[in-house]
Amino acid sequence: MRSWYFTLHTQEPLTPEQNDIMDTHDVFADSFIGRVQGPGFTDFVCYYDTETLTEAIAEILALVEYVPGVLIRSVELNPFDLENNNMATAAVVRPPD
Repeated sequence: MRSWYFTLHTQEPLTPEQNDIMDTHDVFADSFIGRVQGPGFTDFVCYYDTETLTEAIAEILALVEYVPGVLIRSVELNPFDLENNNMATAAVVRPPD
């Protein structure tokens, strides 16, 4: 089993109603998803244990479906996490600093 850490960037900030759902729905009580919010954005910081990164992302996206209207713009992977799970390769070009 591997541990995966990644960030989901939402297309729009959560509405008060969407925040209420996340605060009160049982599926979010396990702390697999943390919210980072600021002016004009909401990100989900995610942690999940599974064999593959694809499975981890799919499981978290299934939880996000409990909040109507949330669209995910992108998934940000932590380079340390990829290396820790033996997925970093020399063929990957890192983004410029």
